Amino acid sequence: MTSKVQQLFHDALALSPLERAALIEELMRSFDGDPAAHAAIQAAWVAESQDRIAAYQRGEIPARDADELFTELDRKYSA
Repeated sequence: MTSKVQQLFHDALALSPLERAALIEELMRSFDGDPAAHAAIQAAWVAESQDRIAAYQRGEIPARDADELFTELDRKYSA
């Protein structure tokens, strides 16, 4: 990771979880001009989502309450 990217990442961690999610969405939209990149990213997200759902259904990964998780992440990355 370049120093510029590291700084952007550090700055992004200072955002709230909702702000980070909005930033991610905007970054993902920036690939819309490249149909191949967009299709590959979408396919990867679909595959990852399906894998996680299947693992959850098999009892391999637990579910977590989103509010508790976001609170934990805020504590971890706000310091």
